[in-house]
Amino acid sequence: MAASAMAALVPAHPAFAAEMCWTSQELRDAQGGEAIHKDVAAAYVPVPRVAVAATPATFRPIKGVIRRVKLPADAPKLVALTFDLCEQAHEVSGYQGRIVDFLRDRSIKATFFAGGKWMLTHSRRAQQLMSDPLFEVANHSWEHRNFRTIASSRLGDEIRGAQAAYELARAQLVDRRCLARDGEELPKSVPARMSLFRFPFGACNAAALQAVGAHGLYAVQWDVSSGDPDRNVGARAMAARVARAVRPGSIVIFHANGRGWSTAEALPAIVSQLSAAGFRFATVSELLTYPGADWEIADTCYDARPHDTDRYDFLARTLEARYERYYSRFSPAGSARSQVARRPVPRFDTQVRKE
Repeated sequence: MAASAMAALVPAHPAFAAEMCWTSQELRDAQGGEAIHKDVAAAYVPVPRVAVAATPATFRPIKGVIRRVKLPADAPKLVALTFDLCEQAHEVSGYQGRIVDFLRDRSIKATFFAGGKWMLTHSRRAQQLMSDPLFEVANHSWEHRNFRTIASSRLGDEIRGAQAAYELARAQLVDRRCLARDGEELPKSVPARMSLFRFPFGACNAAALQAVGAHGLYAVQWDVSSGDPDRNVGARAMAARVARAVRPGSIVIFHANGRGWSTAEALPAIVSQLSAAGFRFATVSELLTYPGADWEIADTCYDARPHDTDRYDFLARTLEARYERYYSRFSPAGSARSQVARRPVPRFDTQVRKE
């Protein structure tokens, strides 16, 4: 349906006449969008050095990381499906449009934890997610570094870089003066800043937790892992695993950046089984703000048991060495220190030319 025809289906906004931001076709999956491209020049994007929105005066930091929510006895059986959109320094990761199409087609709410660099290399897709009333977008760091192993001086750039990318994308949406899918004016429907954060690798330490809180963000883990980055976990096994583990107030982690290998195939069965069991889908923010909700907070980050994500420390150090080799080839200054710039340099969106 053309944007002008879609706009005719909603009342004209009193402040201005606008069309929908995206046509139905523009929102759909594009062939090849899920591909991951490594060691390409287009993956180099400097950290945007711009001011970000201030922390709300009402923010109160927590001591730890949120794993799930305990709901009142009379509350509906809510569950939050979350999808990571991570992107490392040397790559352009993907966008699994089939996953997003399914969620939209079934009107399923979800939270996307997006990397800052991902939001710039996939600016159109990031803005589509931001402008959809079904979804919320949260902070997944700038380029997916392990917060347990990087220098404390780098933590701020990893957190603020993603905040800046989101706010730059939001500003572009506002400048377009278009309407969200529910006909709302975008400044009202898209939050001015991200308020939730997820640690890369699900790994943190005390300094990392303190840094996230200092930036006015709540750290959110999960209590149900789909296991979808593992190629050996098929759709049937994934659906059974998730359906068996979910409880009211659960937060489930998936991936939609090209590393959710069987996620698109597993989601219909997962949603069907959870719906049949009486579950309703909510964003993480809706889960956290449900009246009477009690946040289950752990003092450290883990997947299934304390310290199990510490195993990624060695991998992270190996990746840092690879990033340095990448920077020496593609960054102007030839090292990670060049990753700070006054303005971001978006490179492309969805379709990537291999180098």
